[in-house]
Amino acid sequence: MNFSQRVSVAADRPVDALVRFEDVKKSYDGINFVVKDLNLNVRRGEFLTMLGPSGSGKTTTLMMLGGFERPTLGHILLDGKPVERLPPEKRNIGFVFQNYALFPHMTVAENVAFPLRYRGITGVAAKDKVREALGRVSLEALGDRRPAQLSGGQQQRVALARALVFEPSLVLMDEPLGALDKQLRERMQIEIKQLQTSLGITMVYVTHDQSEALTMSDRIAVFHDGRIQQLADPETLYNEPSNRFVASFIGENNTLPCTLLGREGGMAVVRMGDGSKFKAAADISGTGGDMSVSVRPENIGLAGQDGRPDFNRFGGKVRDVFFLGDHMRLSVEAFGGEFVTARIPARRLRPFAPGDDVALECNVAECRLLEA
Repeated sequence: MNFSQRVSVAADRPVDALVRFEDVKKSYDGINFVVKDLNLNVRRGEFLTMLGPSGSGKTTTLMMLGGFERPTLGHILLDGKPVERLPPEKRNIGFVFQNYALFPHMTVAENVAFPLRYRGITGVAAKDKVREALGRVSLEALGDRRPAQLSGGQQQRVALARALVFEPSLVLMDEPLGALDKQLRERMQIEIKQLQTSLGITMVYVTHDQSEALTMSDRIAVFHDGRIQQLADPETLYNEPSNRFVASFIGENNTLPCTLLGREGGMAVVRMGDGSKFKAAADISGTGGDMSVSVRPENIGLAGQDGRPDFNRFGGKVRDVFFLGDHMRLSVEAFGGEFVTARIPARRLRPFAPGDDVALECNVAECRLLEA
């Protein structure tokens, strides 16, 4: 089966899981676990990103899937078969590293052909596969060059072609764009996602870059302290974070302490730090306890004159004003000493200065109640 014959499958059914982590734990010292009770399905044909800060367990999880680390407890299944004791070369997995790991003494074509030679594929068959793989990454004319003669982006494409040339069932990518400048990194994000979609292959991608994860992924697993905090598509993850860590880690967010009072019209009613009442969307039941209201800066605007019932309205004092071209960024002290960031289109913003009083509002549906 060649690249063009692959079909992407994007279904939720368990039978469509290419990879399954079952109760996986990993410890390097036998005492402390860097991955804890991991249960995760990776669907066939999806682009799944493992996102989190340094030390969160995401790279260790990828290394266990690739065969470079062995789980301390639990099982990893690839296409229904346990692989935790198989060496990397027996797993039929392509891997792209941050440093590309290209052989400097080999040409581009020789680098791409290396996995084929290891698998006993040589001669015309190997040349055809190399030509096809290089064509997929638009490098078919550079097969005779050596890695030192290529740009960073071109080297990244060679590494990707090498990972794809033997038609693996799965491709793992560990911070592959970290060494590129911002403009090239953004272009490569789009190219990798388009290639993954067109080939219908399954990719598991590790990054600490939130915008990169949001741009490329079908689903994102947010890691923290060795556990998945939330697994969801980018839009759900951004708009409906499940806890304070996800809310603060994914994009910019205002996380404001509050106390849950009850419910009204399907929304939670909370008391803010200054005693005022707020409404927020919530899946939390009961009352009392320390909680937080999460609201994105772009969902806070200048208060209108009509006092709409589906909007929370609050006042504050401007502390800082920043002009950022298409929008202004206000830092406002409100709710008895909390600092709130609002991002407002510049064309709609009257001049403000530190010390000015300001009235702001946010849609109740765009406020989310989180457990503290």
